[in-house]
Amino acid sequence: MFRLFDPLRTTVALALLIAGLWWARTGDYFGREILAEMAVFAIAAMSLDLLAGFPRLVSMGHGLFVGIGAYAYTVATVLAGWPPAVAFPLAVAAGAGAGLLVGLATVRARDIFYIMATLAFGQMGYVWVVRSGELGGDDGLAGAPRPDLSALGLDLSDSATFATLLVSVAALVYLLLGRLLASGFGRTLLAIGQNERRVRALGIAPGPYKVAATTLSGAVAGLAGVLAAMHSMYVSPELFHWTWSGEALIMTILGGIGSLVGPALGAAAVVWLKYAVSAWTEHWGLFLGLFLILAVWTGGQGLYGYLERLRRWSATVRDARGREHAGGDRAHQAVRGPHRHRPGVAPGDAG
Repeated sequence: MFRLFDPLRTTVALALLIAGLWWARTGDYFGREILAEMAVFAIAAMSLDLLAGFPRLVSMGHGLFVGIGAYAYTVATVLAGWPPAVAFPLAVAAGAGAGLLVGLATVRARDIFYIMATLAFGQMGYVWVVRSGELGGDDGLAGAPRPDLSALGLDLSDSATFATLLVSVAALVYLLLGRLLASGFGRTLLAIGQNERRVRALGIAPGPYKVAATTLSGAVAGLAGVLAAMHSMYVSPELFHWTWSGEALIMTILGGIGSLVGPALGAAAVVWLKYAVSAWTEHWGLFLGLFLILAVWTGGQGLYGYLERLRRWSATVRDARGREHAGGDRAHQAVRGPHRHRPGVAPGDAG
């Protein structure tokens, strides 16, 4: 059962939030750009974890939803001239609509067949955008605007303000998805992932739940796409490509699949690793692969799973010490028991 306010999960989430807000306040321009990218990937990875971590629907075409959200927002604002306040919800709805269609088309697919089906959908989107002259083709589209929030006292052209907003949105997404997964809907998704046949035997049709999860995942991924378009003010067909989807999947696995906060942690780790290692070598992917192999060797539960094992180990050590201490007290009392005597009576006369 997923618990949103599990002590370890809450600690990790708060640590990420505090570090993000501190970085947005104290970092330089380049550091804030990296932080904004982390927040975008964290939202995308959490949307992927909603599918891969609970009903066990591992998608290799998640970039389709991100790309649709990004392109829908950019087309609506740049080509159609709509204000961002109107384009924003429509772009998120476009991501949800794509999730609904993919969910309906793949509702009977499982395991490797689901992976290949989602990969095919993602690549179809990529080819369509590349060959579309209206969407800029391989060159993409530039000029995606950021909303004007001056009425709220926010200047999104300021890197610190924009990075703070994206970190806050990522935290809000985490809370909303966590609350959903802690509900009966989330428990049903988890049961489907563990044993779909047993769920059917209980009289629950898994299909509608899987379609609903894919739709919601598409909406959240579409939100990540909109924020990515606002961040770079440019959209590219690379968002649809399987490499983008694979990178999000690596973040989810490395952080800890099925934990929700783990993918956010994995996104921060992968983005940081990319820029830290690429500063002295262009083969940063080699180091990412080594980290992923290490995560698999240590149990396949990622960074968050490693923290959970540390917590269980420390709890076991504390319990063992507590039992040892309690056993020592009982032994001490047993030794002292025969020598106790009543006041005023010598020990030899106690009988």
